[in-house]
Amino acid sequence: MTDDVLLRGRGLTRRYRLPKESLFQRALTTTALEDADIDVREGSAVGIIGESGSGKSTLVRLLLALDAPTEGTVEFDGRMLDPTAHAKKLHWLRRQTGIVFQDPYASLDPRMSVGRIIAEPLWALGIPGDRRARVREVLEDVGLEPDMAGRFAHEFSGGQRQRIAIARAIAHRPRLLVGDEPLSALDVTVRAQILELLGELRVRDGLTLLLVSHDIGVVQNLCNEVIVMKDGRVVEEGPTEKVLLQPQAAYTRHLLASIPAIDPSPGRSIDVAERG
Repeated sequence: MTDDVLLRGRGLTRRYRLPKESLFQRALTTTALEDADIDVREGSAVGIIGESGSGKSTLVRLLLALDAPTEGTVEFDGRMLDPTAHAKKLHWLRRQTGIVFQDPYASLDPRMSVGRIIAEPLWALGIPGDRRARVREVLEDVGLEPDMAGRFAHEFSGGQRQRIAIARAIAHRPRLLVGDEPLSALDVTVRAQILELLGELRVRDGLTLLLVSHDIGVVQNLCNEVIVMKDGRVVEEGPTEKVLLQPQAAYTRHLLASIPAIDPSPGRSIDVAERG
């Protein structure tokens, strides 16, 4: 690479064909994402915010080659992605990335033990080494006991399940960790604990973080860069403090006006009226 950009998307557009209501109706499409550019620098923490339907999750799916763009390209570490390639040809990308989904209840297989859930990416990607030892290690990393590996997901609380999901996402030592609304299904207390855990893991392991969230406070506390999306388009981006305290786009100001305060530093709150 010629710069420190780990993940780059250019001109990303995703359109979906709508079902026909009659045999002779012309094919119609709906646009979920339109001409989006994104750079995620190695070691950074980038938050993507916007209301439901703004295109956040669609963008992430394209960046991880979980879906193919109608137009545009994605590069990871300078290597062009081919989302239409056979799954095995994308193993190199899967080894570099981990993802934590929104619902810890739905994302964990109830038929598998916690140990098997966490070890799944290790054997699926052919990661060598002592897999049982690695499972024990990451359980401790996320604040759980190693002997929990023999239990099943339904035996744990929501916060513990999300810790298990994070353990699975980092078991193969990815460079990029993606969270698609990973805190929204948790209560306030547990959310704070998982937020702290993600911050600690990012610093300790040197992870690059890409976080999708509708919660501006979460992004403010965890991310140093932010992207604001509306109706499938990027409307504003930049350093988190600048975007949240001096928003340039009308839509960003609208989002900020919907929350009571922004707290850029311990012990200080900024009222809506103070925001640029």
